[in-house]
Amino acid sequence: MTRSATRLRAWIRRFVRSRRGATAVEFALISIPLMMLMFGVLELAMILLVSATLDTATDFAARNIRTGVFQAGSSGAPVSQQGFRQLVCVNMSWLEPMCTLDAPAPGEPDPSPLFVESRTFANFAAASALPERDPNTFDPQVTNWCAGNPEDIVVVTTYFKWPIVTPLLRPVFQNFSGGRMISSTRLFRNEPFNPALPRLGNNTSC
Repeated sequence: MTRSATRLRAWIRRFVRSRRGATAVEFALISIPLMMLMFGVLELAMILLVSATLDTATDFAARNIRTGVFQAGSSGAPVSQQGFRQLVCVNMSWLEPMCTLDAPAPGEPDPSPLFVESRTFANFAAASALPERDPNTFDPQVTNWCAGNPEDIVVVTTYFKWPIVTPLLRPVFQNFSGGRMISSTRLFRNEPFNPALPRLGNNTSC
């Protein structure tokens, strides 16, 4: 028993002092947090990049509404909600292939991740008080569209659904079940581009 106990104690001491494989063990302990950090940085960077791209595309497209180019039908796209979505998509550079999809068949969901909305208001206070849409209840089929007339106050909003690739990070970054819906809003008053155009109803509705 004494010899066995001595051998056991000697083996335990050698095991404790041994440094073979220490690097592998240490890396195994920190690998999961390290990978989560790396993928988190990449996911956040992609979200910010998509947001900046959508902001730029919305700016360019909204300028056509503000100056009356879009309403006059000279922007190269039909004067409609679908035409404005195409105009935004053309300006989305590296994301253009994702949103240039054909219109869905009747009754089918829209496969494009890009959606647009435009509303007119009687004053800036009412436009500023417009609540944000909840991504979980957002319905692309129920969106408002009114490009406005000269000197109308217009709020243009674009939405882009971006998928979150890393499964463990989805609860952190997603704001709806399919990923993250990124939006960009522009509030402005239309220029008096053509006073001869007939007004469509009142300032709050088309």
